[in-house]
Formats: sequence, C-alpha cells, structure tokens
Amino acid sequence: MNLPSDIPAHDSEPPAAETPTRPGRTRLRRAAVMAVPAVAVTATMMVLTAQGALAAQFSISGMPFTVTADKLQGTGFEQFGGLDNMADNSPNAGSTGGQELVVVSAIKSATLTNLCQSVDLGGINLRITAGTGSSPVSASHLTTDSTLVSGDASFNNIEIGGDASTFTEAGVTGPLGVFGQQADTVTINNLRQTNYATTAAVFTLPGLNLSFSDKAC
Repeated sequence: MNLPSDIPAHDSEPPAAETPTRPGRTRLRRAAVMAVPAVAVTATMMVLTAQGALAAQFSISGMPFTVTADKLQGTGFEQFGGLDNMADNSPNAGSTGGQELVVVSAIKSATLTNLCQSVDLGGINLRITAGTGSSPVSASHLTTDSTLVSGDASFNNIEIGGDASTFTEAGVTGPLGVFGQQADTVTINNLRQTNYATTAAVFTLPGLNLSFSDKAC
C-alpha cells in the first residue's frame, strides 16, 4: 500500500521502535515520491479508516490482476504515487524486494459499466463480471493501486502538481511532499488496468458472476 502516515503515540507510551530498512529498497522509496503520470487512473492501495483520512497498510499477494470496464464515472478524484508491500518471504517477491511501485487513485463515488476482473492462477483465470445489464457496478471510497492504465479520460476542474497531503476531493490524505492530482469528476471510457489492490467502503455488483475460465478480461 501507500507510505504509512505517522500517528502520534500517547504520552504514557514509549515511542515505537523503528522498523529496519531492508536492503535494496531505498531506491524504490525514493522513486515513489516522484511517481505519477498526469493521466487519468481509476481508483490505491489504501484502506480507508472510519474518518476516511488516514491510510492503513496491508500486505498484497504480489499477483497482479486485470480490470476492464466500458465506462467509469466518478466524483471526487485523487491520484498520487505509493508503494505496496508483500508479506515477508512472499514467493511472489522475485527481485522486487517484496515491493511494487504503484499509482494510487481514490474516487469518492464511482460507477462502472460492464466490469470484468481476472487474475491468472497459472494456466487458468479466476474471472469476475458484473454490471453487464441495466444497472452498473457502484462503489464508494473506491481506491486502486495500478501499474498500468489505458482508456479515454476526461476531467472537470483538475489540479495537477499538488502536494498529496493537502488533497480533499476524495477524503483521502496522501503522503507529505508527494506529487499528485485531483479533480471534481473523472470519466474514463474503455478502461483497462493492471492492479495490485482494490478497496472500497461499499462495493455493489449487480449480476455478479464468478468462475474459472481460460479467457482473461
């Protein structure tokens, strides 16, 4: 997930010990504060707290998955760079040191038409479809961590180059000093993503279908 926010400890408690930095990760951390292309990305990896302002980190599997949709429409859009972390000794770490540099996107409220999600399990795909009928998929406080995004995007009232820690559009606070962008609304047609994580406060999937298939999204 994203770089964790510092939370002050109570005066009665000793400060937490610093977690040792793993060899080979310094460059990725340094690069993360500079990452984010100025393009539209549908929603982090971030888990929203009850206040919707602080990010809590969890370990990703390290297995990327594909998401497609005919159309995404969202209100309250934010985007900035981040790092996702795998569990210690994950077999999917490879030469990455267990980290993935990602583009974190957050949308306060979103709908997706004809959603498809698939993950390659090694010769077979776990495939999910939803929102293929008259009712689209809907989500609130949707966040996704992406390494690749394509589609035809448009924004209303976009601000590019702001400090992610000052963002307010989606109710998510990014890391201090990280380049980002935010907009009132975002629309992406023919959306295609490679993601490592997706979260939402509420995720409604009309016509949900989950199956194993030799066909990916």
